[in-house]
Amino acid sequence: ISLDGKRIVSGSADSLVKIWDAATGAEVRTLRGHTRPVRSVAISSDGTRIVSGSDDGLVMIWNAETGAEVHTLTGHTGPVYSVAISRDGKRVVSGSEDNLVKIWDVETGAEILSLGKHTGEGLC
Repeated sequence: ISLDGKRIVSGSADSLVKIWDAATGAEVRTLRGHTRPVRSVAISSDGTRIVSGSDDGLVMIWNAETGAEVHTLTGHTGPVYSVAISRDGKRVVSGSEDNLVKIWDVETGAEILSLGKHTGEGLC
């Protein structure tokens, strides 16, 4: 849910990310780009970016107003189960079945850091 409470973002097994109006329940926009179920979504604190993680191993950054894909982040070798955006909106963190947690730059889409392997799935 957006910080102002006006928008809700959801991901689903249909591989879609949807933006909803929190007051009316109306669908505002559908984001298409993933090819497998979407496991996790997040919205930036300023409401301008949406991040999604999917079983296709991709992390996608979207423009929340237009629905345009900003970056497709590749580097995980398994499904992405968890995504988060830093409070300042500059970093994305993703956790995957590949046992890695990755930190990404929102502006460039570059991988900043890959945190050492967990002994179990990196779920959050």
